[in-house]
Amino acid sequence: MGKIIFYEDRNFQGRSYECMSDCSDMSSYLSRCQSCRVESGCFMVYERPNFMGNQFFMRRGEYTDYSSMMGMSSGIRSCRMIPMHRGQLRMRIYERENFTGQSHELMEDCDNVMDRFRMSDCMSCNVMDGHWLMYEQPHYRGRMMYLRPGEYRSFREMGMSGTRFMSMRRITDMC
Repeated sequence: MGKIIFYEDRNFQGRSYECMSDCSDMSSYLSRCQSCRVESGCFMVYERPNFMGNQFFMRRGEYTDYSSMMGMSSGIRSCRMIPMHRGQLRMRIYERENFTGQSHELMEDCDNVMDRFRMSDCMSCNVMDGHWLMYEQPHYRGRMMYLRPGEYRSFREMGMSGTRFMSMRRITDMC
């Protein structure tokens, strides 16, 4: 079980809210959120309510100031706890939307889709097992998106228009 504590102000100041599960809208607990402390587990935090907007992966540690660390000027508005997964991790990526074009199955991290598979785009995927992070740039850099088991037919329709995912990482290796 994970535990994260959010604070209204930088450097763990102001009112706080302790969370051990998903929270779709923090505004009912805090007027703003500028810092947090992850005591256990892993979380995705989002800059808008309902798990929307830019998202960031957080593992055990202290995060004193979002705006300088991550460019999140509005602070955190929602969070999702990432459950632990034991066993095999599998994901099939597709070059085009709706599971079309070239496809490849992943069971391990991929730091560069273009180099490894000669795929210029990854626009849909099916996560069969485990939890994954997809990054817009090679070598796990740039904007990221959290994926749990399920079918993702179109990243564009999920609000990631114009984003090309070029690297993928299994989350269980990071928590």
